[in-house]
Amino acid sequence: MSSKYVDVAAITQVIGCVFNDPSILDENDKYTISEQDFTEDFHKIVFGSIYNIHLTGSKVSIDAIIDYLANRPKFNKIFQSNKGVEYLADASQNARQLEFNYYYGRLKKFSLLRAYNDLAGMDVSFLYDPMNVIDLKKKQNQEDWLDAASLTDIAREIDKKIEEIKASYVDDDDADGYQAGDGILELIDKLKLHPEAGIPLYGQLINTVTRGARLRKYYLRSAATGTGKTRSMIADACNFACSRIYHEQFGWIKNGGKEPTLFIATEQDKEEVQTMMLAFLANVNEEHILTGQYLGDEESRVREAGKIIAESPIWIEELPDFSLQDVENKIKKHIREHDVKYVLFDYLQTSLKILEEISRRSGGIRLREDNILFMLSARLKDIANNYGIFVMTAT
Repeated sequence: MSSKYVDVAAITQVIGCVFNDPSILDENDKYTISEQDFTEDFHKIVFGSIYNIHLTGSKVSIDAIIDYLANRPKFNKIFQSNKGVEYLADASQNARQLEFNYYYGRLKKFSLLRAYNDLAGMDVSFLYDPMNVIDLKKKQNQEDWLDAASLTDIAREIDKKIEEIKASYVDDDDADGYQAGDGILELIDKLKLHPEAGIPLYGQLINTVTRGARLRKYYLRSAATGTGKTRSMIADACNFACSRIYHEQFGWIKNGGKEPTLFIATEQDKEEVQTMMLAFLANVNEEHILTGQYLGDEESRVREAGKIIAESPIWIEELPDFSLQDVENKIKKHIREHDVKYVLFDYLQTSLKILEEISRRSGGIRLREDNILFMLSARLKDIANNYGIFVMTAT
């Protein structure tokens, strides 16, 4: 069955260029051309003849190809019926050697689209639809995108579509995420009218700097309970995502670019996370926010902080009970939907779901808690490497 994902012009250009300069085939680290890159037997025979003749160390020419096929009647018949000599002569004459990289790229891109469409049975017309002859603007946009995209770009877009389908039907994604500024100004008003009071907590902010938050790196902080691990990570999240921060001496100052950031909360609810963010960004004691009793210009600073958070690419997910797969699914979701580059997970701990998951994977073998936490930590490190993001957590 013929495929609609075939660029005959690119195939002919590649064959013509290789015929003129068979040394291209020697650059295995740069060019990889195989039988799968051609859909017609004729093109496979022509390219295969050139390849095999060059492999023997002989000079590639039309006469050499005729002699090579003379001993292969079945292939020779196909070659002759498609006017192979005339085809090769035209391909050689019209070959654009200086543009070989472009045509080689087209060849491989169509091979990739064909593999997804024909072998995997996936409709990839959302990326490129060769049958579209009505919407010319869409067709041109897809052509431009295909020319600019790399093989990795194409595969990433298709994988993203697959992940979206998987997330809709397979992933355990019952909990809803929310933008960090959702209802944050209303929270400020509510706390002022109805102050939240409770037993005081004491936590010392620990700020660990390890050459910055580098992509493809995974940082693990360790400290005793109640020493400020969560607050420190929330401060980092705001520092990554918010473009302004209040400085005690200089007031509101610029804080660099707004980097898409995800904070995964394991114990805190929405309001707890938001008040800690407000306190850090506005440089206001959180107790003043919780009680609604502000000093000086603190209230205006807190409101300004709320606006900044609402406009920042910072996202929160609550995972009080999670498995290894849950954590990975949430991170992948925000990479896919919000292009998140920085992830802060608070914090490594066991849960019923993770114990059940590990028990299934280990065939019922009971593992120590430190082994389970190590597996979770290793998974986060793999995610940082695989997706090119920064991940930090704590114990």
